[in-house]
Amino acid sequence: MSAPTNQRLSVIAAGIVGNVMEWYDFSLYGYFAVALSHHFFPSNNPGLSLLETFAAFAAGFLVRPLGGLIIGRIGDRHGSQRALLISVVAMAIPTTLMAFLPTYEQIGVAAPVLLVSLRLLQGLSAGGEYTTSIVFLCERSPERRRGILSIWGLWGSVAGMLLASALSDGLAQLLQPDQLEQWGWRLMFALGSLIAFAGVMLRRHLKPAVLSHNKTSQPLRMVLKHRSPITKVMLLNVASSVSFYLLFVYVVSDLETIDKLSAATALSLNTRVMALLLILYPIAAWISDRVGRKPLFVIGSGWLVLGAWPIFTLLQSDSLNNILRGEVGLVMAVAILAGAKNPANVELIPGEVRNTGLALAFNVAEGWIGGLTPLAATWLVLHTGQPLSPALLAAAAGLITLITCIGYTRETAFTPLIH
Repeated sequence: MSAPTNQRLSVIAAGIVGNVMEWYDFSLYGYFAVALSHHFFPSNNPGLSLLETFAAFAAGFLVRPLGGLIIGRIGDRHGSQRALLISVVAMAIPTTLMAFLPTYEQIGVAAPVLLVSLRLLQGLSAGGEYTTSIVFLCERSPERRRGILSIWGLWGSVAGMLLASALSDGLAQLLQPDQLEQWGWRLMFALGSLIAFAGVMLRRHLKPAVLSHNKTSQPLRMVLKHRSPITKVMLLNVASSVSFYLLFVYVVSDLETIDKLSAATALSLNTRVMALLLILYPIAAWISDRVGRKPLFVIGSGWLVLGAWPIFTLLQSDSLNNILRGEVGLVMAVAILAGAKNPANVELIPGEVRNTGLALAFNVAEGWIGGLTPLAATWLVLHTGQPLSPALLAAAAGLITLITCIGYTRETAFTPLIH
């Protein structure tokens, strides 16, 4: 029997709010990558400076599997509600400190060292937040509704990015470009502490789920016994991770540095397509509950394989309408894949290692592959001189997920969770 409506709404709100805060904070770095490159990685070569900035951005992703294992272990041993509270607190500290970091001009090489250190702390926290939240939501969902209920964890992540994009866009409209670059970005990081407070309040009194599987005292050791499903989940997440970070991190800076659009225009376009994604997420999740996860995996990954080059051709256009069409093309792939991957991530991993195993699988795909994508795309453009070259990353990622889905993955939408 499902929980009363008000209890279910409380569960969804608790699952959403941490992701809003985590990804508001985490995505600001990508939105202000150009400004941060000037303050912390100054260089006579703007492309090299931006490359170094994205290397620091990637550092936060490299430690995400470690953070996911730590927080996932807490979830498997003590319950996801405790892990969720720890992760939301752990993100607030480095984000607040980001607002007050001295620049390279003020303290020299110590400035980028401090920046990277805070990125590492953010990465440790973010490594456990999303995966723990969707486990929390899925384990409290009625059968045949795991897709539509668990999508709200991911919805919260994008809502946080949208909030960051919208506020950054608004600030860019209010301030002069030099004001935004000099000190405006600091205001955005400072606001993250307010969202963190809301997250702590909502998660303080979460109750554990009632499940048939027992918590294991050795989740890390048990992960080794479930290598096959964990590897499948990792590969199924490659396409969505690469396309997501191409769209919402790399493309924002690409429009500024290659297309020569203003920061305000790039952020405005980003805000529009992110709002569209929030509409598409529940629709894709609802469809996946009815037709299954595999059809959406095939359509979304196939979309990237066949459409990556035309999409990036539109993104390099001189026309704002064509650029917007290109961004919408990527949004469609991201949304379709999300409808499948969000519940499948939980459904494919046995309950005794669900938090730890999913944290490892997802964060390798999201952190080591998706998180490195902006860096790889920037490197490709810098060394090939071809602005369309990042399309190869999107197509390759789509092919990996497509093969994994068709050849090695069973349908999980219509069966109970594995316990």
